[in-house]
Amino acid sequence: MNQPATCVITQEADPIAESIRASLARYFEDLDGEAPCALYDMVLARVEKPLLELVLDHVAGNQTRAAEVLGINRNTLRKKLQTYDML
Repeated sequence: MNQPATCVITQEADPIAESIRASLARYFEDLDGEAPCALYDMVLARVEKPLLELVLDHVAGNQTRAAEVLGINRNTLRKKLQTYDML
C-alpha cells in the first residue's frame, strides 16, 4: 500500500523569498518612478512556469507525481501546463 508523501520544509533560511525580494527590488528600481501594472499576475506567471518545469523534470515528466509534489489536483496541473504551452 502506498504511504502518504512526507513534506519537507526548511525553516533555517528562505533563499526563495530572498531571491524574490531581490528581483522585485530591481524591478521597482527599473521602473524609475513609473507605476507597476498587474504586478501580482506578473510575479505568479514568472514564478509558476519555471516551478512547473523544474518539478516535472524532478519527477521525470510524471504529471500525477508532479501534482502531488505541488499539492494541486492533476487536472489543475494540466490546465496550468496548457496555459504555458507545456503540453
